[in-house]
Amino acid sequence: MQIDFGGMRGFGILAAATAFMTTASVPANAENWPDVNEAKAIAEEGYLYGLPIVMNYAIMYDYAVDRNSGQFKAPFNEIKNESRVYTYKDTAVVSPNSDTPYSLAWLDLRAEPVILSVPAVENGRYYSVQLIDGNTYNYGYIGSRATGDEAGDYMVVGPDWKGETPTGVKKVFRSSTQFSLAIYRTQLFGPDDMPNVEKVQAGYKVSTLSAYQGKPAPAAAPAIDFPKVDKDLIKSNFFEYLDFALQFAPATPSEASIRVKLAKIGVGPGKSFEFKDLPPEHRSAIESGMRNGEAKLKEYLGGKLFQVNGWSVSDLWGDAAFIDGDWIKRAAGASAGIYGNDAVEAVYILGRNLPDGTELDGSKQNYTLTFPAGELPPVNAFWSVTMYYGKSQLLVENPINRYLINTAMLPSMKKNADGSLTLYLQKDSPGADKESNWLPAPDGPIYLAMRMYWPKTGEPSVLPVGKGTWQPPALKVAQ
Repeated sequence: MQIDFGGMRGFGILAAATAFMTTASVPANAENWPDVNEAKAIAEEGYLYGLPIVMNYAIMYDYAVDRNSGQFKAPFNEIKNESRVYTYKDTAVVSPNSDTPYSLAWLDLRAEPVILSVPAVENGRYYSVQLIDGNTYNYGYIGSRATGDEAGDYMVVGPDWKGETPTGVKKVFRSSTQFSLAIYRTQLFGPDDMPNVEKVQAGYKVSTLSAYQGKPAPAAAPAIDFPKVDKDLIKSNFFEYLDFALQFAPATPSEASIRVKLAKIGVGPGKSFEFKDLPPEHRSAIESGMRNGEAKLKEYLGGKLFQVNGWSVSDLWGDAAFIDGDWIKRAAGASAGIYGNDAVEAVYILGRNLPDGTELDGSKQNYTLTFPAGELPPVNAFWSVTMYYGKSQLLVENPINRYLINTAMLPSMKKNADGSLTLYLQKDSPGADKESNWLPAPDGPIYLAMRMYWPKTGEPSVLPVGKGTWQPPALKVAQ
């Protein structure tokens, strides 16, 4: 998934993050601080470590806490079904999927576990329930690939829960944080198919364990004064929000080192980072460290992903073992598209450039993307190519309300004489005879995402990522 919360655009514009340091919060007693060089290194690593956590908190706040955010979905432990796909009006998450209507459930696991119930889904309609914790780790899946099409009840528990699994529960998933997110994706075969998707969504149920068992509820978890998130967050303190989020995220073994380091500059659960009270040299060290972290993240995204025909093939999302303390990898995944799937569930192929490195720009060029005959993306579910505005990574408003081209649209598209399929990527219509294959582009920088849901493992395959036998074709300047 990929969402804009309160003007932050999921922190998709990385430069904005360094502005968090204008006001703030470190112990007033700065005499116990590490030296300048160490503080700078801690701030750099802390920025990369904390960016996905703070991004996730901002999304949770807008979706489940602030009813006036303009993006609010539902309170904790309730599900919100969207009987539509995302459009340019959805600005809370960067690079949003516009393929599948979403259902969202933010989970508060402090008092008791939550039961997620899914209906039987007809064979051939892909669906998935992706479980993501506050660290942005994908800690489990329910759905076509992971558990099949049968109905079932699944239990999600918090990091400290101890108890028995109720009869009837097929599997237990453990979140590493006390707040968690379940993202449901239900395949849509076209606008006329929405009523069928709504029938599936009606079968998604979220209930507390006590309600599921018909027992009295345990004592409620303490009320929380959630720090407000809005456009002013850009002017406030990054580490203050990290402080808040970490109190609900017990340190895992891979986090032990960074947690100790952050504590040296007063960052951690229950601490208060007072940037404005620091001596000038300490303020400079923190600012410099965060800038270095931002620069390294840009470098990572720009040059350290798998490069194929001008595309960046990413493998940035997974569970805690997959990340294994590689904070820049986790930050890169959140920045490229927070809540991305494990590669076995979906592969993301990202495009900003032609094979020669020239940046894609709809105000300067028209482009084509041609799949040779018999060489469409090999998937068990479906594939898509989605257009975003390059600067914001948000969907592009356009006259035909088309944000992507995907498998379901193939019957209405025109193939070339040799059986190949050409997509036209440009801001203006390529003409009535080609409009069925037109993906409208912005009047400016372009960002593309090719998604492959439930990629095939037999030959040809995009897996393993970066080494598969199937590769995306190169974009070309239209002649």
